[in-house]
Amino acid sequence: MTKRDYYGILGIPRDATVADIKKAYRALALKCHPDRNSDDPQAEEKFKEASEAYAVLGNVEKRRIYDQYGAEGLRAGGGASDFSFFSDSIFSDFSDILGDLFGFGSFSPGSQQRQSRRPRKGKDLGLEVELTLEETFTGLEKEVEIEREVNCSDCDGTGSEPGKSPEACRHCGGTGSIRRSQGFFSVSSTCPTCQGSGHRISHPCRKCSGRGRINENNKIKVSFPAGVDSGNRLRVVGEGETGSLGGSPGDLYLLLRVREDEKFQRHENDLIYKLTLTFSQAALGDDVKIKTFDGSERIKIPPETQDGQVLRIKGKGFKHINRWGRGDLLIAIAVKTPSHLSGREKELFRELREIETMKERSKFESKKDTLN
Repeated sequence: MTKRDYYGILGIPRDATVADIKKAYRALALKCHPDRNSDDPQAEEKFKEASEAYAVLGNVEKRRIYDQYGAEGLRAGGGASDFSFFSDSIFSDFSDILGDLFGFGSFSPGSQQRQSRRPRKGKDLGLEVELTLEETFTGLEKEVEIEREVNCSDCDGTGSEPGKSPEACRHCGGTGSIRRSQGFFSVSSTCPTCQGSGHRISHPCRKCSGRGRINENNKIKVSFPAGVDSGNRLRVVGEGETGSLGGSPGDLYLLLRVREDEKFQRHENDLIYKLTLTFSQAALGDDVKIKTFDGSERIKIPPETQDGQVLRIKGKGFKHINRWGRGDLLIAIAVKTPSHLSGREKELFRELREIETMKERSKFESKKDTLN
């Protein structure tokens, strides 16, 4: 596969929505389809490029791989030019788009007619989920709400009132396509009456108005393992849109975003805590107790600890995803200058300053004697 800028081919930004991607492909397909540009030898190549770009960006998982690794990242799993790359849902989208544009269109000859009468896999869905830093540390089971298209429960996806069945389309005889002969050529196009389904609904279901599908809001429980981080994607198999005509459901992809914490930060798998000390604690040392996501932790502050120094406690950080072990707990030391000093405190600090001054003079005199 050559390196391609699929976003550039479709003329869309990298944060384009699924609807934007589909809209851009629809416009480009109409503009570049070879049947509408018989005098342009490059039209077919442009049309193929646009279809390849849509096959990647219109698929949640393939788009994720492309965004992270580029076109080369798709090579290992089957590239956009590989026939096995296209999912049923992508084929369905091609058929819907091109069928709308040209009345007969499909990605490959006759595919729309075949697709309309065989099971279709439900579309994949994407959802952003926000977690707290503590939730990513401990892991949790969380309920998420999704809106998805499912088969109508009243008609079981047929589109007909319960007890009624769809009738064969009289225009195409139930085949879903109309074949016309033009000289030496025979052209097959989608039946305009039944839109390729091969049947018509004479008694539409009242709940779904004959569509066979309705939108539903569902709440599902998802387990988020300890150690997940912002930007991670979790795949929940079978929780996408319901398939049609007995097809399998799509999958749900959850994009994680972690909310900032007031006390803790994360660096890779290390948990960072900023500990503020007084001058006396830093100089003399101390035992400090802090509360972490794991519970209470006692920190031993060694004497003469400096501002900006980092203390490390092994194995108290985030769990590694997909392997054993944990990161560390890092204690970042910040020495605080006291304020609102009492008279006694000022007196002690003046005394301390005199001692420090005498020590500096002693060091200077010692160095001077050495040089002489």
